[in-house]
Amino acid sequence: MSNTSIYFAFPGDLDTASGGYHYDRRLIAELRELGLAVELVALPHCNFPLTEDARSQVVQVLAKIPDHATIIIDGLAYGVLDEVAAAEAERLLLIALCHHPLALETGHSERERQLLFESERRALGYARLTLVTSEHTRQILIDQFGMAPETVIVARPGTDRVEFAACEGNPPQLLTLASLTRRKAHDVLIEALASLSVLSWQARFVGSTVFDPDWAIQLQEQAARLGLSERIDFAGEVDDAQAEYKRADMFVLPSRYEGYGMVFAEAIAAGLPVVGASAGAVPEVVPPSAGLLVPPDDADALADALHRLLNGDTVREGLQAGARSAAASLPQWADSASIVAKALREVQR
Repeated sequence: MSNTSIYFAFPGDLDTASGGYHYDRRLIAELRELGLAVELVALPHCNFPLTEDARSQVVQVLAKIPDHATIIIDGLAYGVLDEVAAAEAERLLLIALCHHPLALETGHSERERQLLFESERRALGYARLTLVTSEHTRQILIDQFGMAPETVIVARPGTDRVEFAACEGNPPQLLTLASLTRRKAHDVLIEALASLSVLSWQARFVGSTVFDPDWAIQLQEQAARLGLSERIDFAGEVDDAQAEYKRADMFVLPSRYEGYGMVFAEAIAAGLPVVGASAGAVPEVVPPSAGLLVPPDDADALADALHRLLNGDTVREGLQAGARSAAASLPQWADSASIVAKALREVQR
C-alpha cells in the first residue's frame, strides 16, 4: 500500500444494498474520476457491542496501512471503534464518514443508545475531519457531540439526471424503496394503506429483508392480516432501482429517521410526487412543492396525505410538477466528490 493513496474502510460487503453503501460506492468512484488513488480496506462487520474478535481483526487490518496515511472510515464501523481510533489517531489521519449517529437507529434500548452515543462521541473526537450527508446531521454532531463546526463537512449524496416517470398508472402505483427495517416504518405505511382500501391503488415494497428478517416477516403478516396481500407486492431486492422509479406514480416512505434519505432525492430526480415523514433530514431533501410530509409514526396523518394524492389528479399533478422542477437543483455525484476532495486536501496540509 502506498501512503500517497486515500484509504477507504468499510465494514462487510461494499456491494450491500443500502443507501449508506451506495453512497460509499459512488463517492469512491467519483473520487477516482477526480484522479485520487482510492484503495479499499475491507473490515469485518462491526456490530454493537463490538466483539473482541472483530476488534482484533480491525487492528490487524489497519496495522497494514502506512504511517501518516489518510483513511476514511465508514460510520457503521467507526462509531464503535473508539478504542481503535484512540490507538491510531497519532499514526493515521483519520476521517470519519457519519451517515447518521448510530444511537438514532431504531430498535435500541435506552441503555444501548447511551453506550452507542458515548462510543461514537469518543471515536469522532479522534477524527481530524468528519464527513456527513446533511446539514441536519452536521448540527447534531456540533450540538450534541460537541464537535468543532469547522471539522464537520457536509457532502450531500448526489443524484443522476434521469428521464422523468410518466406517472400514468391505472391504478396508481405507489413505490417504497428501502430495506425492511424498523426505522423505515413500513408498518405505519401498511396501517395507513389499510384505511384506504376503498380507493384504487397498488403498492410495491422494494428492499432487502436481510438486515432484520423477523421484521420483514412481521410486515408481510401485517399486510395479510389487513387483507392487503393482493395489493402490496413485497418485491425484495432488485437490480435496477431506476426502473422502479420509472414505472411508479408516487413515492412514499414514512421513515422514523433519516440522516439524509437518498431515495427521496432519487424519487424527485425521477419527477415523482413524494409522501414521507418529517423526520431527521427529510425536510432538507423534499421541498413542499414536491411532497407532503407528516409527523413520524402517525398512520392517520399519512393516510390523509395519501388520500389527497389518490382521490384526484390536481394535488398529485401539482407535486409531480414540483418534483420535476426541484430535480434540476439536486446535487450530482461529482459535486459530492469535489466537496470531499477539497476537504481532504485542506486537512492534509
